[in-house]
Amino acid sequence: MYLFMQAAAAAAENGPHFPWAATFVYVAGFIAAVTIGSIAWYNSKRPAGWEDKERPSVVPKIEKDKTPGFGEPKS
Repeated sequence: MYLFMQAAAAAAENGPHFPWAATFVYVAGFIAAVTIGSIAWYNSKRPAGWEDKERPSVVPKIEKDKTPGFGEPKS
């Protein structure tokens, strides 16, 4: 019990701290997931109603291979 009291006293001396590094990792990961997901969605087959819409200029065009993983290497 004395050990827990010492740990609590040491934590009270230093004061609580907010984990900024962990928060930054979560925020950066969320932004990366949204960005990569948006690019993948725009490069996928268009949902109903979006067939005639233009691709935003920010999203890169990614060409698909007809037979990925089959045949001889290109280079």
